[in-house]
Formats: sequence, structure tokens, C-alpha cells
Amino acid sequence: MPPFEHSAFKSKGGLARIWAASTYSLKGLQAAFKHEAAFRQEFALGLPLILIALWLAANAYVSAFGASLMISSIVLVWLTELLNSAIEAVADAVSVEPHPLLGRAKDLGSAAVFCALCLVVVVWVGVLLRP
Repeated sequence: MPPFEHSAFKSKGGLARIWAASTYSLKGLQAAFKHEAAFRQEFALGLPLILIALWLAANAYVSAFGASLMISSIVLVWLTELLNSAIEAVADAVSVEPHPLLGRAKDLGSAAVFCALCLVVVVWVGVLLRP
């Protein structure tokens, strides 16, 4: 296919595209909750932390900006876990047999989640210990 032609599988745009994209996104979130224990665990831990960050900001213990950073770090963990789960799903669809590149892809996705979790600690400690 020449580079200037569009795929027949791509949507054309407009409100129908926005609706379809939203539907796919919700299906992805449902799949994450149904099939991904790590996502469920991170969501269950993150939601109370978000509520705590909002409470801290409402009671002037942290600034609104600080609370935004705290909340963003939690959401980043969720986003990273979703991408890691997508990598794992594709790797498993390609082959369930051990393969060094598939193993590396899964390890890299896991490392990304670990880095995001470390960032939560750094951000929360930084905001809470700020004079």
C-alpha cells in the first residue's frame, strides 16, 4: 500500500471516531479490571491515596500543586501498568514459549511499572516533607 493511502480499518474521524475510541478505552479498562491482578491492586492502593491527597489539599496541609503532583504520580502508575499489561498480552499472543526478546519486553514493562512506583514514593515524600 502506498504511504499516502489510508487503511480501510482506520476510522474516518468526527464524532463517530470519538465515540468508537471511548468505547475501546472503556473495554480496555474493563479488561484490566477483569484480567490484571496487578492493575486491580494498584488501583485499590491508589484510590485511597488520591483521596488522602485531596483531603491534605482541602485542609491546607499541602498546596493544590503538591496534591496535583501526588495524584499525577498515582495515575502514572495506572497508565504504566495498562501499557505493561498490553505488552504482556501481545507477547503472550505471539508465543507462550520462552523467548529472550519476549522475556525482555515483559521485563522492561515491569521495570517501567517499578520506576513509576518509585516515583510515587519520591513525589509523596517530597511534597509531604516540604517546609
